[in-house]
Amino acid sequence: MKITGLAIVPPPTAADMPKVTPELLASVLARYSRSNEGLGAILAKVDLENPDASIDRILKFVDYGHASIGGLTGGMAIALDGVSMWLAYKIFEISQMADGQESSTRYITMDPANLPLPSEIGIPDDLAPRWLEVMARCYAAYGAEYGRLDRLGATEPGRMRMPKDAKPAVAARIRKNYALDRARYFVPFATLTNVGVVQSARMWAQTVKHLDSLPQAEARTAAALIRDELLKLAPRLMRHSGAEASYAEQAREDLAASLRLGLARLSATPLADEIWVHVDRSTPPWYPEEQSVQEALRHRANRYGQCGSAIRRMRVTFAWNNMAVAELRDLNRHRTGNRSTPLIQAGIYLPPEIDRGPHERLLADQTELVGELMKRGSGAYVYGLVLGSQTPFEHSTLADKFVYEAELRTGMGAHFRYAEHLGAALREFVRQVPEARDWVVEGTAEPE
Repeated sequence: MKITGLAIVPPPTAADMPKVTPELLASVLARYSRSNEGLGAILAKVDLENPDASIDRILKFVDYGHASIGGLTGGMAIALDGVSMWLAYKIFEISQMADGQESSTRYITMDPANLPLPSEIGIPDDLAPRWLEVMARCYAAYGAEYGRLDRLGATEPGRMRMPKDAKPAVAARIRKNYALDRARYFVPFATLTNVGVVQSARMWAQTVKHLDSLPQAEARTAAALIRDELLKLAPRLMRHSGAEASYAEQAREDLAASLRLGLARLSATPLADEIWVHVDRSTPPWYPEEQSVQEALRHRANRYGQCGSAIRRMRVTFAWNNMAVAELRDLNRHRTGNRSTPLIQAGIYLPPEIDRGPHERLLADQTELVGELMKRGSGAYVYGLVLGSQTPFEHSTLADKFVYEAELRTGMGAHFRYAEHLGAALREFVRQVPEARDWVVEGTAEPE
């Protein structure tokens, strides 16, 4: 066996490194799959002084599929500053094989200055003043409730789950997060944030194609900007990233379905929690599962441990009737399986610590605004939502991934509302798979 590191054969000089582009890496590995020469022999034929000619020569050797080659480019990082929370959510929904981060609501500016221009996101001109006014009132409500809850936490520390012997700095941070995490449901979904994503050229091409096919103008603007950047690194592979009919048609149908369901269920009145979990343990008759659930789970020291085949082969679909957008943003980032939501407003969630009474007029006006945008068939209705807007959300995956998510989102430091949602899903899972009861741990989400 001979192991060759691509980065060190031939040994790169400082001048060489910038020339080893993602496309050159992909083309060399592609040629490697069609040869028994070994990597060293292939690299010896690469002209680092003229990498483009080397790439073209390799790719013309045989008809490689661009998708399979794009996946060999390695991680290509793109950071998008000043995009709406909706667009950040959408990118994570689309990019299911990406790694990434988004600015936390605990750290970004919460005032009208941090909104996109109505014209940039497709808000109709005649509704723009009304949209800006309602969004400004949402920020004002957020600020008022944050201040009140912060003061309440200082005078009544027993409201928070505080670690024993917490140092003053830790106690102050927990009190701040207590207030922020409960006030955030007033935050507009249009609020500008920052997002960074790392994925291969193959997945970037698919992401950009999808964004370019959406009805929202912000998505198409982002597609063009991302494409321009990636054309510098993988020009041949990003040629396959334009809008495409099947993506556009599915986006059109998704929007139409969301508008129908959204108008039927549009409300500011919050819904009671409902959870739905479906477990499928079926296996082929010629390959039955012989391992017990207990044996599949009992060897894990924590959620990062390996589950056995009895759990890895089990399918789980779980759904909530009223996932607030605040929680949807993060739960949507669990990459495995399929996530689905109409992204509507079937009620607005506010935590028990907030009295709805003083905010009823605002909630009514915001709901009417969303309804008006929906009646016009505008995809810009998403920019009228707030983080408290409730929507159905479904996630289908495998049981080992579900167990990881449930233990993570109820574990130490988990947001209180995550813990409520995932705790309910986990309890229903255990009801259907009672053998897992002693081996799957629902956490207490302490401290916040």
